Amino acid sequence: MSPLQTFPTIQTERLLLREFTPNDLENVFKGLSHPEVIKYYGVSFKTLEATKVQMDWLINHRINETGIWWAVCSKDNNVFYGAGGLNDWDKKEGKAEIGFWLLPDYWGQGIFKEAMPLILDYGLKQLKLLRIVGFVESENGPCKKAIEKIDFRYEKTMKDCEVKNGQSISVDVYVKTN
Repeated sequence: MSPLQTFPTIQTERLLLREFTPNDLENVFKGLSHPEVIKYYGVSFKTLEATKVQMDWLINHRINETGIWWAVCSKDNNVFYGAGGLNDWDKKEGKAEIGFWLLPDYWGQGIFKEAMPLILDYGLKQLKLLRIVGFVESENGPCKKAIEKIDFRYEKTMKDCEVKNGQSISVDVYVKTN
């Protein structure tokens, strides 16, 4: 049986990582349309309707066994902070890509540092990943500092490897191994 057949809810003393529901649509839109969140994020939406595509992806990602994403909330589930997860899961190679975003109101509160190790632990232990990769735009200093604090190691910079908003950007590759 695949570890992704049943959605794993994860809790700490202050956080709840849970499956997305249709009720999360407005919060996902709020995050993925916010200029500060999408500045360095590869996905953004201009309407609630367009965000529904992302919601379907978040749900079907697990069902299709290509990854898993959690809604990151307060333990009582009353406050939605953001989202985090694993995508591009390659079972044969034992690797996946990590992703995470938070609503700006919750930046600097240690939520990333508390939630990410839970996601990493799930990937390394339950999915038996050998390698988790984080791709960070080279200009995103705060994210690079944050990912280094959770023991990712810098591997390389891919110079001018993507185009974003008509501009060539470089991406730093960070890796966590089992």
